[in-house]
Amino acid sequence: MSGPLDGLRVLDLSGMIAGGFATVTLADHGADVVMVEHPEHGDPIRDWPPFDGDLSLWWKALARNKRCVTLDMKTDEGRALALELAADADVVVENFRPGTLESWGLGPDALRDENEDLVVVRISGYGQTGPMAERPGFGTVAEAMSGFAHVNGFPDSEPLLPPISLADLAAGHYAAMGAVFGVFDRLTGGEGRVVDVSLYESLFRMFPSVPEKYDRLGETDERTGNRHPNAAPRNVYAAEDGYVALSASSQPIWERVAECIGHPELVEDDRFATNRDRVEHVAALDEYVAAWMADRSAEEAVAALTEAGAVASVIYDIEDVYADEQYAARDDIVTVEDADLGPVDTHGVVPKFSGDPGEVSHLGPGHGEHNDEVYLDEVGLDPDTYESLRAEDVI
Repeated sequence: MSGPLDGLRVLDLSGMIAGGFATVTLADHGADVVMVEHPEHGDPIRDWPPFDGDLSLWWKALARNKRCVTLDMKTDEGRALALELAADADVVVENFRPGTLESWGLGPDALRDENEDLVVVRISGYGQTGPMAERPGFGTVAEAMSGFAHVNGFPDSEPLLPPISLADLAAGHYAAMGAVFGVFDRLTGGEGRVVDVSLYESLFRMFPSVPEKYDRLGETDERTGNRHPNAAPRNVYAAEDGYVALSASSQPIWERVAECIGHPELVEDDRFATNRDRVEHVAALDEYVAAWMADRSAEEAVAALTEAGAVASVIYDIEDVYADEQYAARDDIVTVEDADLGPVDTHGVVPKFSGDPGEVSHLGPGHGEHNDEVYLDEVGLDPDTYESLRAEDVI
């Protein structure tokens, strides 16, 4: 693997989305990620649609660039092997319910007895402490509890959950950052750390000013649809043949929008003079923008706004993504040869580094595909012991 994390060894004891997204992010940038699955049943993501034949494309995407081994960590032999794997790792990522690893003798203290420099990243629904810590937690509950669902949707609609696993993906980002923060601390004189990531906190943290607003003003945000509570104009507008997203969150951009839609006088209108004024009178302002937009195709509207120096885009679906020159120029979709499926398109690596940027070498591997090379070649099990552990369903 190439990338800025080349040389970093990650032991992935997680499953599902948050841990998987954290470790695929590390793997994309060069980390050697060894993922552990149970010998009898693999990661539940292997059973998530969409499927190409019997193979989950979710799994192919989320487990790319990783090596997969099988291990029953609840057994004494499995525990011993897990500790051997941890001894050679820089980072361990896990997302069991709090207390589970400890019950198997694999909590952070036990892991760091084998490797005092180890960074242990723990992902759970509610964190490792607090009255809800031991409850099972999924992204859906975190999206409700974080306040996201409450503000997502239109004023006259029920709260809306996101159509993606938003809380899990947010937690995955924080977990990947936490892993790198912990390694940096160790390299600059610190010691191994335990990083505690929760799903609900990861999404709640993405609402700057919300606690400050409630504390100082006693106000609670409500649903505003496609409008932004802090900037105007900002909305999705219907064109003749589609929809256009427009944002004018700074004064110069607003002035260019006003000129473009044929109403330069609005800049001097007291209702729209400042962003604060525009937010207070957003319904009236949107009428001007919507009327102009309705007389043009989406492409014409975006072209005119872009030429004027405003910020707008047609609402894309995946077909539009494939046709877009910006996506192509940035290699945001790359084609990878998969042993099971042949050539498959997948996301490019994000973020993009200069020099040695990272790569996608392979998509999600088979269940236990790398058992031989990890246990025989790297851990150093003798063949007889290896076969005995396989026969006993330890690996």
